[in-house]
Amino acid sequence: MTKRLMMLEEEQISFRSDSAMFDSIEDYSHQIAEMIGLRNESNFVRAGVRTILDIGCGYGSFGAHLFSSQLLTMCVANYEASGSQVQLTLERGLPAMIGSFNSKQLPYPSLSFDMIHCAECHVDWDQKDGIFLVEVDRLLRPGGYFVWTSTVTNTQRSVRNKVSLKKWNFVRNFAESMCWELLPQQDETVVWKKTSLKKCYFARRPGVGPSICSKGQDIESPYYRPLQACIAGTQSRRWIPIEERTKWPSRAKLNSSELKIHGLLAEALAEDSLNWNSAVNNYWSLLSPLIFSDHPKRPGDDDPSPPYNMLRNVLDMNAHFGGLNAALLDARKSVWVMNVIPTSGPNYLPLIIDRGFVGVLHDWCEAFPTYPRTYDLVHANGLLSMEFGQHSRCPMFDLFIEMDRVLRPEGWVILRDTVPLIELARSHAARLKWDARVIEVESSDEKLLICQKPFSRRQAS
Repeated sequence: MTKRLMMLEEEQISFRSDSAMFDSIEDYSHQIAEMIGLRNESNFVRAGVRTILDIGCGYGSFGAHLFSSQLLTMCVANYEASGSQVQLTLERGLPAMIGSFNSKQLPYPSLSFDMIHCAECHVDWDQKDGIFLVEVDRLLRPGGYFVWTSTVTNTQRSVRNKVSLKKWNFVRNFAESMCWELLPQQDETVVWKKTSLKKCYFARRPGVGPSICSKGQDIESPYYRPLQACIAGTQSRRWIPIEERTKWPSRAKLNSSELKIHGLLAEALAEDSLNWNSAVNNYWSLLSPLIFSDHPKRPGDDDPSPPYNMLRNVLDMNAHFGGLNAALLDARKSVWVMNVIPTSGPNYLPLIIDRGFVGVLHDWCEAFPTYPRTYDLVHANGLLSMEFGQHSRCPMFDLFIEMDRVLRPEGWVILRDTVPLIELARSHAARLKWDARVIEVESSDEKLLICQKPFSRRQAS
């Protein structure tokens, strides 16, 4: 608040621009759109842009502004003891997670994002022979954009600062060696467009730029593997330019040829969608009376409105095809979903990403890369069977402690699994002092466990 980036207005905190480099986020977004050749940022979707990775996102203002244009921005930033960037972005109801470019690949598939954005994100792109730029290239889809805003790109200032000039020359030349096209620069913002043509890599002079990854190196969905110094994704069947992909919101359904890439039939996705649409309606009918019982109508008040905004940040711990995410959007719930694919099960994360959602690989025997109290709803369908059905690698109660850590006070947990595991889960919920109810599931040998984390206060001494 000392920097006047957060302003107290009546009962709410409003967020000003995160950076002194631009006057308003609206003007800045408009500028980027113009550099790409669009009239304004509302045209990003038509140009094939849906998902954006924002590195070192400040307070998430870039993603917050673009959200109204149907763009989904994932903030990723280093852990900070103050919880500044990622925690505040999540507090604003926007996608974010802790992550670093320092030494490991981020836990996203290759060819995941339509745009990657860095505004003074404190990544030294010229270090380690450009390996951080190679990771950006891995994450970008063909035809995607890398947006970099930095004083380093100010050529007039860089002439006076030889260190900045050296950095700028390295980044510009290295980007060219990866077949990125530099678009016309405006102020201190530069935009590169990744090539859509694989043949560009083979047309380079010998020894120029990073080599193409071998099959052994080109892992589609790495889980915190060491950074690779080679160009990945060229052997993937998902190498499709962003301009040729189905535009949002139709992208969430995927056409038959796109589903074929993932080995999935259209009928299978349609059946999954029907099941999840029914499940979401059921969840809402179960949660609504419980929520309103905490906030009873006072005499003379109108009936409470439907619980449209009761949830915002949703963590799906075993997302499968991303069906919960799709059903919540179909039901017009004002939420976003962090779709998690456990490392111990089938990897559907590339499918989820290609549907225009955000997600991540994760090992649930480890802490999730987020701060405490950042999700309103934690959901897991079949996760207990996957992790503890036959062989367990860690105690189930440890998983419940982690759920409790990431869940906000008065937040909800919905678990669906076999009867024995649900009964065991209920005993763990009792140890955590969660309010818990077991619900029968029609025509199934499974049950639901619906829990709420209490809002507890210290007793006055």
